[in-house]
Amino acid sequence: TIVVLVIGCALQMQSVRLALEELLVSSQEQNCLTVGIYESAQLLNVDPDSVVLCVLAADHEEDVALQIHFTLLQSFCCNSGITILQVSGIQRLQQLLGAADANKNQEEYKDLHCLLVTNPEANHCRLQEVGAYCKQSLRPDQWVPTLILQER
Repeated sequence: TIVVLVIGCALQMQSVRLALEELLVSSQEQNCLTVGIYESAQLLNVDPDSVVLCVLAADHEEDVALQIHFTLLQSFCCNSGITILQVSGIQRLQQLLGAADANKNQEEYKDLHCLLVTNPEANHCRLQEVGAYCKQSLRPDQWVPTLILQER
């Protein structure tokens, strides 16, 4: 029974990773993705009702300033009812969002620590899957569910 649970959990995590990746890519293609901590804070200040998902990304928790930003963003999103997820795997986000592409504007992608999805229709099924994972994964000792993105 334990083996079945572990395999089932691993499959669910893989499915949620894929759902998140597809959601971020389709949101970017539909121009419904805000990238960057400051850009995200500005959008949350002006139009928080348009935000359906906040993704906070960090591979290390050593940067105190980043952790302060995360705490403020987490608090705002929790108080506003915005689904929030913390991920590790900045390099995977760079791969997904084309940050390593020489044809892309590097300035646009230099800060991948916060991503906001702003269109509730942006790959609706994938948004529901990520949202369900976030609700199921909440624990009393943790504000925000976490997910590890894997490089390909």
